[in-house]
Amino acid sequence: IHDKYGKECDVLFGPAYKGIPLAVVTAIAFHELYGKEIRYCSDRKEEKDHGADKGSFLGSKLQDGDRVVMIEDVTLYEAKQYKEKVRGAANVEIVGLMVSLDRMEVGKGGVKCALDEVKDLYGFETNAIVTMAEVVEHLHNNPCNGEVVIDDTIKAAIDTYYAQYGAK
Repeated sequence: IHDKYGKECDVLFGPAYKGIPLAVVTAIAFHELYGKEIRYCSDRKEEKDHGADKGSFLGSKLQDGDRVVMIEDVTLYEAKQYKEKVRGAANVEIVGLMVSLDRMEVGKGGVKCALDEVKDLYGFETNAIVTMAEVVEHLHNNPCNGEVVIDDTIKAAIDTYYAQYGAK
């Protein structure tokens, strides 16, 4: 996030449920690594109508002018829904989507990779921390916790899968 968005980020939005811990831990790490406070928020699956933290969001309240990076584990096709929800809470700019893993699969349109498709559909940058190709390269015939996770047989199956479903 620092490399891709630098100081252009005020808030990390992590969609419930997987995005919540990603947003929290990333905000903490960002402060520890770069000395910059970045707020985080998440949506609720159900709106809370009581207590001090009632409403549709957890964490920091979105404010007009905030620059928001959405953070998720994999490609977020629900980006439109979250974009509308976040922009409905305040006049914010969504500067991008950062996913942990780019699975490098063809998107729903069947032509381009899912991350590029989301970028074109919703109008904000999309980036990934790591790609599936990098994961496979790192694990292929290399032990992880004393065990080879991706041997030649599994690598061949992955290659076959990506020949059919992978983005070109």
